[in-house]
Amino acid sequence: MKIFALLTLAAVPAFAQAAAKGKTEVTWYGHAAFVVKAPGGTTLAIDPWISNPANKDKTASEKIQKLDYILISHGHFDHVGDAIALQKKTGAKIVASFELGSALGAAGLPKEASGFDTLGNAGGVLQLNDEVTVALVPAVHSSSFQAAENGPLLYAGAPLGFIVQIKGGPTLYHTGDTAYFAEMKHIGDRFHPDVLLACIGGHFTMDPADAALAARDTGAKSVVPMHYGTFPVLTGTPEELAKALKKSAPRGKMVQLKIGETRTF
Repeated sequence: MKIFALLTLAAVPAFAQAAAKGKTEVTWYGHAAFVVKAPGGTTLAIDPWISNPANKDKTASEKIQKLDYILISHGHFDHVGDAIALQKKTGAKIVASFELGSALGAAGLPKEASGFDTLGNAGGVLQLNDEVTVALVPAVHSSSFQAAENGPLLYAGAPLGFIVQIKGGPTLYHTGDTAYFAEMKHIGDRFHPDVLLACIGGHFTMDPADAALAARDTGAKSVVPMHYGTFPVLTGTPEELAKALKKSAPRGKMVQLKIGETRTF
């Protein structure tokens, strides 16, 4: 019987074995940049400004060899980041607003990297493959894209947040750059995110107090702070978020990542 069991396990595809474990790896590269590896191997980069000044590993972008999809919440330089270079290296498809996908072409993004299958708008739910679905949700912010230094600002559509639903794994909500908004409760009711990747820096986005309200409304049990400390004006801190969570969302636990650190969910 033991031999039969071992033979049966060996016959199970590696994808199915990984999916059964349900472990999704989330790596933070500073600012709003993450790489997410799903149990079956699908790998996503989100707002991949890997070379941001807070990331002291200047070879970090070179070490990323496999990406299936690159999600870009809006057109600002600190979120588009290294997306085009990473796309050219990996062949990943771009997931973004229709307008941003079009604007990126002015900076050299190949036409085949974006199309109707991966470009959309708030309210859209994109089935990327058999393992990962991404829902596009609103963000309260702005969006423009500058294809070249000193070039004109191009219209880049409305900013977005991303709900990443992973088969055999968690549901992640990357807020993008956003203020707190009341519709976050609908996002929680509809998608039930397990992990909230929340901007906390303030000035351009939510501060820790509003990020805690976002955690309350979405019901996320794990809250990963991002978009803080990169520039002097981004003054919100994880310590302030932890205090705010105790007050507004005591069921939410802060999970603070160091730059370059990987956690499993």
